[in-house]
Amino acid sequence: MNRFFITVFLLCCSNIFMTFAWYGHLKNLNHKPLIVAALVSWGIALFEYLLQVPANRIGHSVLSVGQLKIIQEIITLFIFVPFSIFFLKEKITLDYLWAGFCLMGAVFFLFRSRLFGA
Repeated sequence: MNRFFITVFLLCCSNIFMTFAWYGHLKNLNHKPLIVAALVSWGIALFEYLLQVPANRIGHSVLSVGQLKIIQEIITLFIFVPFSIFFLKEKITLDYLWAGFCLMGAVFFLFRSRLFGA
């Protein structure tokens, strides 16, 4: 399988764990002491790192660090928006759309040499 697609797959899986580690406690553990939420989040984050580190190692063989970071941010937005809407019951606003456009600009600038050979 292509290293780029392996990287994206691992980053997507990693980001699911990251999103739950960072924000899942807001719904499920908000009545528990902060230390409990932190320990549960750290436990979930361990799985994120077990996927994130190999993703970055594999990805760095075909992408620059900047490209890896922008891909991670795009994945974050694609995972966070449905998570916040369906799991946390947040309202979606146009700000998500504008943030997406900004990230598309970042993708263009960091990948334009690959796309246009510049």
